[in-house]
Amino acid sequence: MSADRNLVIVESPAKAKTIGRYLGDDFTVAASVGHIRDLPLPKDLPAELKKGPYKKFAVDVENGFEPYYVVSPDKKKTVTELRRLLKDADALYLATDEDREGEAIAWHLLETLKPKKSLPVYRMVFHEITKDAIQRALNETRELDHRLVNAQETRRILDRIVGYELSPVLWRKVQRGTSAGRVQSVATRLVVDRERERMAFVPSSYWDITGEFSTADGADRTADTPAFTALLRTVDGARIASGRDFTDAGELKNPSVTVLTEESAASLISAIDGEPATVSGLESKPYTRRPAAPFTTSSLQQEASRKLRMSARQTMSTAQRLYENGYITYMRTDSVVLSGEAIRASRAQAADLYGDEYVPDRPRVYSSKSKSAQEAHEAIRPAGSNFRTPAEVGSQLSGDEFRLYELIWKRTIASQMADAKGTTTSVTLGVSGKGRTAEFTASGTIITFRGFLAAYEESRDQGRYDDDAKDKRLPQMSEGQALSVVSLTPDGHETTPPPRYTEASLVRALEERGIGRPSTYAATIGVIQDRGYVFKKGTALVPSWLAFSVVRLLEEHFGKLVDYDFTADMEAGLDRIAAGTQDRTEWLKDFYFGPENAGPGAAPDAAHGLKTLVDDLGEIDARAINTTELGEGIDLRIGQYGPYVERTVDGSPVRANVPGDLAPDELTLEKAKELLERQKDDGRALGTDPDTGNEIIVKDGRFGPYFTEVLEVDESIPKTKRPKPRTGSLLKSMDMATVTLEDALKVMRLPRVVGTEEDGTEITAQNGRYGPYLKKGTDSRSLQSEDQIFSITLEEAQAIYAQPKTRGRAAAKPPLKELGTDPTSEKPIVVKDGRFGPYITDGTTNVTLRRDDVLENLTHEIAVERLAEKRAKGPAKRRTTKRTTTRKAPAKKTTTSKAAQKR
Repeated sequence: MSADRNLVIVESPAKAKTIGRYLGDDFTVAASVGHIRDLPLPKDLPAELKKGPYKKFAVDVENGFEPYYVVSPDKKKTVTELRRLLKDADALYLATDEDREGEAIAWHLLETLKPKKSLPVYRMVFHEITKDAIQRALNETRELDHRLVNAQETRRILDRIVGYELSPVLWRKVQRGTSAGRVQSVATRLVVDRERERMAFVPSSYWDITGEFSTADGADRTADTPAFTALLRTVDGARIASGRDFTDAGELKNPSVTVLTEESAASLISAIDGEPATVSGLESKPYTRRPAAPFTTSSLQQEASRKLRMSARQTMSTAQRLYENGYITYMRTDSVVLSGEAIRASRAQAADLYGDEYVPDRPRVYSSKSKSAQEAHEAIRPAGSNFRTPAEVGSQLSGDEFRLYELIWKRTIASQMADAKGTTTSVTLGVSGKGRTAEFTASGTIITFRGFLAAYEESRDQGRYDDDAKDKRLPQMSEGQALSVVSLTPDGHETTPPPRYTEASLVRALEERGIGRPSTYAATIGVIQDRGYVFKKGTALVPSWLAFSVVRLLEEHFGKLVDYDFTADMEAGLDRIAAGTQDRTEWLKDFYFGPENAGPGAAPDAAHGLKTLVDDLGEIDARAINTTELGEGIDLRIGQYGPYVERTVDGSPVRANVPGDLAPDELTLEKAKELLERQKDDGRALGTDPDTGNEIIVKDGRFGPYFTEVLEVDESIPKTKRPKPRTGSLLKSMDMATVTLEDALKVMRLPRVVGTEEDGTEITAQNGRYGPYLKKGTDSRSLQSEDQIFSITLEEAQAIYAQPKTRGRAAAKPPLKELGTDPTSEKPIVVKDGRFGPYITDGTTNVTLRRDDVLENLTHEIAVERLAEKRAKGPAKRRTTKRTTTRKAPAKKTTTSKAAQKR
């Protein structure tokens, strides 16, 4: 009797490969490679549909918002192969992800492959790819969830309608190639709004005084009685102003606070200088800090951005690979809940690595704070019932994969560890003299038990006025004790504008407002950068002037579509559809045509639907939409080739390009004047290149001023085949108004050959996007100044290359301890601080310090003995035997699924 033949379909080849290892020979695992069907572009519709109700969106909005799907051109071969495999199958398992997108992929597969009615079809779901999880999924199949399919289909129709109605307006009134989207436009508005706040910001100046105090007099101070610092808080009973006391308009929030100036700070120091300080207040209280919950999609993106400097897109693609290869659980989840087996694994591993005292008596249970949390998955954690440590998977993962796995592992283990404990002490010091009284305050936290901090500490976004010194260590003091004043230092400050969004803080802002789904944030942030609406300066997200024009048009003519609350309500509507409490057709009708005849629970807000807004749009003044007044008759405009400033002089417009990397809040009136003044020199002839006879000019371009040569144009040669003129950006030390032919020739002849190494490799000096640098083969090193490009010698360049390369990071840490030379390897033995704690090494063999080791007690003999033991054990053996599992398919079941609607 022949064995059953079962076809399992998943989304990706990597996932198929991993699952295939856990199934027997009677299973074939194939990949759909994502969606196989989608809404076609209107131009790709069949001829008979191009004039019908589907012509505009590939959706019939007049008849229940019925979509028209086609197999994507690049998936036709995939569909053919899946149909071939299905012919010989005795059962079909749809094993796509258990979220809206995965459920929709499964439904499209069913609709396209059209299996015979007699063929059993099972919906197979799992949240991690391990042997146990796959076997459980085979035995616990379910029906297709049409509510999730409806929610995904509604979102797809909604995005198509919004994009196709708004994008043509943007093309006509702003710039070709621009686009609008339900979530991307709101995300862009958030970034633009923050830049508007920065542009409107009015800085304020204030001063404070930092005092240095000691419990001992100067002659008696020792290492045991170090001085500590405290900050001035009140003067003559009135609190002094700090940055938090000013509005963004530069006004005091509370007029009763005192703003210290440079003069008043100096006057106060003069009055109290030389006087002793008295401890007027002292308070100590217990400090407790609890671990953060395990990762959700959103918190993983935020923490990976802060700790690993990974973009949201990079984080999600890396997490996808880790999931598909069986290292972590499903990475698209709103849940912070851990399964019972995950809690047991976390607690056991924490106790094993850190000790029983680091694990609380009872397991920690977390619940989601998000009202829109919708998925039934677990939190993101290492896969399996026994977690693999980073050391165990290090040789199997790439750099980004390892770093992200380590982050997830640490966060999961720490989430089940004990609280960190300590004491927080706050002290108030009074100093009086010449009728003036000043109070200084300081606080410090002493951690007495690290608890979960031994494994992991959550990062936070830097606040505008965070106190970096709040965790200082304070000496033992008592109330009424006299202290000596070591020094009093006045410090001037200026208030800072609201910080720009980073990817981490933008993800948090979107989630807090309920806009979009965390699983789509990576794509959204990627889109607004790809469209040119946002660019990065370091980690900060900066809006372009193009984004200002797009957002302005949407705000003035489609206000509700970029309204934060309305967008969140739309997301809630999709959640209701997924829960089965909202009819999707009525909801779409309400959104598109307006709520006039909408039933209960229809999409909220808006007296008019999108169609009415578009039909009644009226005239849009494109010039006004693309213009920002800077003052004194100078305007910022968006043109075909980017932003420029313009001023009318004697009836004629004078224009100057705005550098592409200049942030909008940096384009002040003074900067605009500077650009216009520089424009007078645009195209100025500098002379003739003696080598080529070509004229050299200086021009002002989108990316800043540059030198170029004027070539004779042969009209008979196509533009694409004409020789390109040599160019070179002006150095930072150069000015368009004063540069000479000599300057131009120096720059345009770069790179300069500094010299040649003995092996024949040239070392060159050149100028790049990030400044001057040397290059030898593929190895580049930064130079300190632009002058070095033209003056550095071969010997000086060789000396730079003789130094270790830091790649923008700090040089390697010095060893914790040196223990002499190993008699076997004849190499120096040192103790280093590694990722998993201190370890002994001779450069070849590494031995982690034991839990009870004390660094000061380690000797040369102990180190030699440990290294010898490690060498004797040899390298850890890897399993090489391939296991094969033959598994019979479970008894066939008949799935009574809801009849799929014909599309």
